[in-house]
Amino acid sequence: MTTHNSQYSAETTHPDKQESSPAPTAAGTTASNVSTTGNATTPDASIALNADATPVADVPPRLFGSFVEHLGRCVYGGIYEPSHPTADENGFRQDVLDLVKELGGKPFLTDCNTLYVGRRKNALDHLDAAYENGFSPFSTGCHVIIADGLKGTDETLVPVNGEYIKEAKIGHAVMDADIIISLNHFKGHESTGFGGAFKNLGMGCGSRAGKMEMHSSGKPVVNQALCISCGECRKNCAHDAISFVDYNGENKPGSRAERKNAKKRAIIDHNKCVGCGRCIGACPEDAVKAGQDEANTVLNYKIAEYTYAVIHGRPNFHISLVIDVSPYCDCHAENDIPIVPDVGMFASFDPVALDQACADAVNRQPVVSGSVLSEKEHCHHDHFTDTHPDTNWESCLEHAVKMGMGSREYELIEVE
Repeated sequence: MTTHNSQYSAETTHPDKQESSPAPTAAGTTASNVSTTGNATTPDASIALNADATPVADVPPRLFGSFVEHLGRCVYGGIYEPSHPTADENGFRQDVLDLVKELGGKPFLTDCNTLYVGRRKNALDHLDAAYENGFSPFSTGCHVIIADGLKGTDETLVPVNGEYIKEAKIGHAVMDADIIISLNHFKGHESTGFGGAFKNLGMGCGSRAGKMEMHSSGKPVVNQALCISCGECRKNCAHDAISFVDYNGENKPGSRAERKNAKKRAIIDHNKCVGCGRCIGACPEDAVKAGQDEANTVLNYKIAEYTYAVIHGRPNFHISLVIDVSPYCDCHAENDIPIVPDVGMFASFDPVALDQACADAVNRQPVVSGSVLSEKEHCHHDHFTDTHPDTNWESCLEHAVKMGMGSREYELIEVE
């Protein structure tokens, strides 16, 4: 989808600053706010335009106005408006998508395959999971494309020249897009502190090899107790890094490895391995795993640099849902109850301001009784750090600011 004509951006200031202080301008930044009444939360938002600010991109006024007007429940009735003539059977308006198509855009939903095991490890199971959860062409009006292909190997090498990443490995379809719009669930995370726009963009758009690069030094390991010695990993290794050695250890009870009881099991030579992740996708027993040995702070730095690869040089907009703020990543089936009450929906052209605003909003909330956070020692004055003391979510935003991706200062605008 391409855009042209008028230029728009918004001013940002930190909420703690006095109104008399001049607001430093961050290109294309806007953050929504939430007002709370009793136990209910009512998201409100507005966009402040500054024609003199540094432009983000050329955008047709009609597209910009229509898109902002229908961001979601943060503006007017939002996209959920069952009584609207364009509402589908689930009550969601379809006119935003229709407008994008009318202007010549070809919108699609996308994600990349996961590094960990499960139903999003390959494109076929990934699509099944998407459709079952409501993300289908019939319910959304646009197609779903798994950006890094069938087994997570379809990637584009994007120059970053960062401190940690020289070339980011991004799902091919992501880099083919002209505009990026991210929809993020804001929640806690056991490695990054929280997961928001940066986690979704950086980690989510990385191919399997990209995810490996962020999580570790890129060297997978074999759980020999699950290996059946089928040789699929070795067939997919282009660097002759996988061999088979004698195994006298225990098998995982009830596994195919126990039934087959192969005498030899796979092992990976990290001196030859380049961390491409092909063996992870090839293993039918999920016996090959990423060696997640990277420090959490460095992980955040790498996520920031991968996000830079995704959004640099093209228009981007971001929406975060600060609801069901679970303590752990959404990939955890055993996740716990939310650590704070629902807050609402936030939106911004600046992913740094957005994540900062969401984090600040969560930290202003009371702790939900009975949650993981309620059982923690509250010594950091930060809900995410109290939940996961070994994490430092601010490191990601600090690194992103240093790379020129946005500002941690913002203005949270309320609409009565």
